[in-house]
Order: sequence, then C-alpha cells, then structure tokens
Amino acid sequence: MFDMMNIMNKVKEAQAKIKATQAELVHLQAEGEVGAGMVKVIVNGERRVLDIEIDSSLVNEKDKDMMKDLIVGATNKALENIDVKIKEKMSSATAGMMPNIPGMDFGSMM
Repeated sequence: MFDMMNIMNKVKEAQAKIKATQAELVHLQAEGEVGAGMVKVIVNGERRVLDIEIDSSLVNEKDKDMMKDLIVGATNKALENIDVKIKEKMSSATAGMMPNIPGMDFGSMM
C-alpha cells in the first residue's frame, strides 16, 4: 500500500528540484548546423537563439533565399537538439525521487 504522506513529500521534493533545474536551463546550449557547416545556430535551454554564424561565402544577394532557408533549418535543428538536452537534464534531476508509476514521466514536466 502506498504511503500518501511519503508520496506527497516526494512530489514536493520533485517540484522543487524541477524548479531549480529549470533555472539552470539558461546555461544549457545546443547547436544546429546545416549546409555542411555553412550556417550554425546556437540556442539555450530557454529556447532562445544566442548566436548565428554564417559562412562568408553565403553573403551574396543572389543567395539570399538559400541563406534564409539554411538559417531556418539550422535554428530548427538547434531547437530540436536543445529539447533533447532539456529532457535529459530534467530526467536526471528527478531520477530516483519518485516511485516508478506507469505513465508518469516527471522528467518531461516543463
């Protein structure tokens, strides 16, 4: 039988750990690159774009549309990469804190 007080204490502890971990996400970074490294985008754990690097060979008026597509692609890739890191960080923050309840994924709580 479950000890409800123990479970409630674990939930509160997990919530505090999740909140503390969320505050650390600003320091987490991921990079997305496309076009064989011609465009790179760096984002943080708060899903904010920090930097965009564009190879000088792309800075040409004729290539403007291609550059735009590459930036969008690199940004989306960086955001996908940071989502993986966020999930890993949140999962490790709550590892072993909660009982294994089927269907409950505390690592994905955002």
